[in-house]
Amino acid sequence: FIEGNKIETISRNAFRGLRDLTHLSLANNHLKALPRDVFSDLDSLIELDLRGNKFECDCKAKWLFLWLKMTNSTVSDVLCIGPAEYQDKKLNDVTSFDYECTTTDFVVHQILPYQSVSVDTFNSKNDVFVAIAQPSMENCMVLEWDHIEMNFRSYDNITGQSIVGCKAILVGDQVFVVVAQLFGGSHIYKYDESWTKFVKFQDIEVSRISKPNDIELFEIDSEMFFVIADSSKAGLSTVYKWNNKGFYSYQSLHEWFRDTDAEFLDIDGKSYLILSSRSQVPIILQWNKASKKFVPHSEIPNMEDVLAVKSFRMQDNLYITLTRFIGDSRVMKWNSKQFVEIQALPSRGAMTLQPFSFKNNYYLALGSDYTFSQIYQWDGEKKIFRLFKEIYVQAPRSFTAVSTDRRDFFFASSFKGNTQIFEHIIIDLS
Repeated sequence: FIEGNKIETISRNAFRGLRDLTHLSLANNHLKALPRDVFSDLDSLIELDLRGNKFECDCKAKWLFLWLKMTNSTVSDVLCIGPAEYQDKKLNDVTSFDYECTTTDFVVHQILPYQSVSVDTFNSKNDVFVAIAQPSMENCMVLEWDHIEMNFRSYDNITGQSIVGCKAILVGDQVFVVVAQLFGGSHIYKYDESWTKFVKFQDIEVSRISKPNDIELFEIDSEMFFVIADSSKAGLSTVYKWNNKGFYSYQSLHEWFRDTDAEFLDIDGKSYLILSSRSQVPIILQWNKASKKFVPHSEIPNMEDVLAVKSFRMQDNLYITLTRFIGDSRVMKWNSKQFVEIQALPSRGAMTLQPFSFKNNYYLALGSDYTFSQIYQWDGEKKIFRLFKEIYVQAPRSFTAVSTDRRDFFFASSFKGNTQIFEHIIIDLS
């Protein structure tokens, strides 16, 4: 009986080994919380008296809430002093701790000792792969998730000249990788089962693609396409189509605009492409079902110098992010007629602003050449993205989400340092 002793705290091991203790009274003290599993050794406990204490019925009380539901002991009512909505109520009346008692974090899982500018992920035969473009090493490195070692290991290596993009395309059970190069033309490789490696499948004409900057894969009416955004004055951003034998140039989008990024969107059942450029505001092209070609539709006004446009959906709403190296980057929302701005993010020196999500947690990763990269998390109450964490990545060029084995990762490519793999973890605050 330890009643009325003005006790405010109890150590976690205070009752260790007391397996024959049958009655315990902590009544009329000043306890507001108990350490997790403090009663775990009390195998013979019949009665527990906690009267006269008022507990903070927040995350610290979650374990006690669950223990009260499981124990065979008789326990006095546990009263709450807070939070405000539970004041003077019983702990058993708390409805849920699930949302309030978890948070997330990003921790370094693996460091790849080489530079990179883009990362793409794909699944094939129940395995997870990533393709990493390494211009300085002139490689497209393909990694595979190792289910035993629990890390990403080398699987194959496609060599080339100044590779700036590796994009996987799955057609049936066939796996292709579009390898975009700055010099000597771009190529498409196909995985050969007999050789257990990627072999060259076809070339992409040099006359059209001279300085590729982005590869975007999409599907319209069950037909497979990809577009390469070309950022040179002499190049043409070009759409390629699969014809059951290979990929052929299907449509040149426009000339002389030095496109930096292409993003495919489906809005109300209609297909669109947004092209961003260093020389004009982003333009929106709409798929014409009669001609089966993209035609000019509109533009995103007052948005000069946009390096990239990325789209994402959240609670049935469509959003886009616009990356700007100078000035503020933007988050915009589709309002059934047009995209309207909902948030501006300071982004001097930014080359990438990537939306991604894990387990209903929505994030933006903003990479900067001048300072720490920033991860923002969506605040459902305020309806904006709030700064969540800063990470150090030298000259980041892309962020890519990869999920496997019930674990979630995101790759941070670096133009001047190591490529880093962060793991997204759930932390139980109770």
